[in-house]
Amino acid sequence: MLVDSHCHLDFPEFEAELPAVVARADAAGVRTCVSISTTLTRFERVREVAEQFPFVYCSVGIHPHEAEKEPLDNEQPLIERALHRKVVGIGETGLDYYYEHSPREAQQNNFRAHIRAARETGLPLIVHTRDAEDDTIAMLREEMGEGAFRGLIHCFTGTEKLARAALDLGFSISASGIMTFKKSDGLRDVLRGIPLDRLLVETDAPYLAPTPHRGKRNEPAFVVHTAEALAALKGVSSDVLARATTDNFLRLFSRVPAPPVA
Repeated sequence: MLVDSHCHLDFPEFEAELPAVVARADAAGVRTCVSISTTLTRFERVREVAEQFPFVYCSVGIHPHEAEKEPLDNEQPLIERALHRKVVGIGETGLDYYYEHSPREAQQNNFRAHIRAARETGLPLIVHTRDAEDDTIAMLREEMGEGAFRGLIHCFTGTEKLARAALDLGFSISASGIMTFKKSDGLRDVLRGIPLDRLLVETDAPYLAPTPHRGKRNEPAFVVHTAEALAALKGVSSDVLARATTDNFLRLFSRVPAPPVA
């Protein structure tokens, strides 16, 4: 039994065959999926997808790319939407200085609003960070000093420095299909040193399909391949890895009930 802790089932890539995509995930042993919000504009659709399937949940948040288009004056729009029973996380949020589709100040302001929402609701914060490690670490540490909150670094591709800072803050780290790519030796080195009880797995579907599906549209069923690669990296069986990452997910995303065992 596995969990895809981060996918985007509301995206147009899945619209034509969404029930089949969800059925393939179930057949592959993926018994829980979290469909991640990237804008408040599309949140209603994100929620509708989660409501459509018993083992699909969702988050509420604004991706850093969208921070200029959807600036937050305060955390209330997130908190209000997080009242829905299918909302289990806040985000994705964070900082992306690689593309800089939104100004850094707008990204940082939104990031802080998401952190306040996570603190207020008790839901985990789902953090996206790219080419912004120092600011991400500094902001998380500063905000943690204002009051505790929980979270994870999703689709981790960072350095040992970021991993250590996240772990020190009590965060978890989520591995995606990127770790299966040939040129990801450095990433695998970092993941090898992360304790098993702090790891999650995800697809980030429809993006970043793992080997052997690289280059194709990703989907939740493919998280099996990332989990197998991570198990090999950690020197444990696939069953042990599946149990650990599922337990870790349920501990962090505590609003999600334990999925039934097939």
